[in-house]
Amino acid sequence: MAELLTIDHVGHRGDGVAIDGAQSIFVPTTLAGETVEVEEVPGNHPDRRRLVRVAQASSERIAPFCPHFGVCGGCAIQHWSDAPYRAWKRNIVVETLAQAKVAAEVAPLLDAHGAGRRRITLHGRMGTHEVLKVGFAAAGSHDIIPVDRCPILDPALDGALEAAWATAEPLISIGKPLDIQVTATLNGLDIDVRGSGALPTSLITTLSRVAEKHRLARLSRHGELVLQRGSPEVAIGKVKVVLPPGSFLQATAKGEETLAALVREHCGRAKHIADLFCGVGPFALRLAEKARVTAFDSDAGAITALQKAAQSTPGLKPLRAEARDLFRRPLMPQELRDYDAVVFDPPRQGAQALVTQLAASKVPVIVAVSCNAATFARDAKILIDGGYKISAVTPVDQFRHTPHVELVARFTR
Repeated sequence: MAELLTIDHVGHRGDGVAIDGAQSIFVPTTLAGETVEVEEVPGNHPDRRRLVRVAQASSERIAPFCPHFGVCGGCAIQHWSDAPYRAWKRNIVVETLAQAKVAAEVAPLLDAHGAGRRRITLHGRMGTHEVLKVGFAAAGSHDIIPVDRCPILDPALDGALEAAWATAEPLISIGKPLDIQVTATLNGLDIDVRGSGALPTSLITTLSRVAEKHRLARLSRHGELVLQRGSPEVAIGKVKVVLPPGSFLQATAKGEETLAALVREHCGRAKHIADLFCGVGPFALRLAEKARVTAFDSDAGAITALQKAAQSTPGLKPLRAEARDLFRRPLMPQELRDYDAVVFDPPRQGAQALVTQLAASKVPVIVAVSCNAATFARDAKILIDGGYKISAVTPVDQFRHTPHVELVARFTR
């Protein structure tokens, strides 16, 4: 049965929120002040509704630019004009810090979408009537929305969707769900397929033909090489790094550059810097242009790639990279005493064990990079309680049209 609701505000996940007594009701793709007709969502979702129509629209509403918006789960917000969208995204950080009782000035939001996404993960599933679907997860479900184009992608990913479809077609007969990670590199697309399990020789041969036809730089399966036509390199500052298969990379080139510029600025004149959760070195390699760097990450493949890139690039200061699980073996205060600055960029769960040790150290400058304001606020509170002062928080919008926001913050003792 349809009902009318008035939207009170846009929540942190990008849904419009209507207040019904003591209950909040979430309605995707709606805006504050709108009167909307909604209906119940199938299943046990008493706090969610599906938008039927907008009875009275906000003056801030704009037309989405993608035909898949509202069905595909990739973008939550394409229907909101720029200024209020940017204010909302910055306010996610402001409100999250306030709730955690972390007092800090939050700078204006920096846009870092740039040319668009250079790394995506597509999903291949067999749909009804044995029809293959390759695309992104649907909004609010595990269904797959087949796509033949995506307007938020970097032009360097041209051909990615076609290549993903061609990769999935011979593998779907195995009957397993596939995840297909595609990354734009300097020498073409790099694809790593997960979920297929072991493959017979005939399928490996078929995949090799797919890689040749679509001129892929590399095609791998669960990190194991199927075919490499060119070196899957990315530029990091002055350095070219060969990516390990399926390697993590910031979603946009502009996002990486923006985060790295803030990190360099906050490290100031530090002469010896520790880069924790360093990945393939987006910060370490840039910092090594002016300072000695020791980098740590649990991903042995990323560490090897970082070491090789540093060793083959003249003009860098000494850079040492070490594979280490920083969740199980965080650096202890005595190991931190020789550093002028520490940079850490953990996964979404944050770095509570590491930060506890940092809070007990005497490192004069700590630079935190985060993709989760909530776990950042928790970790920041630990540093502040340990005697550090938070002097700068800058939100970065790398994932435009979504509720995800990055941030960089500086702590000093």
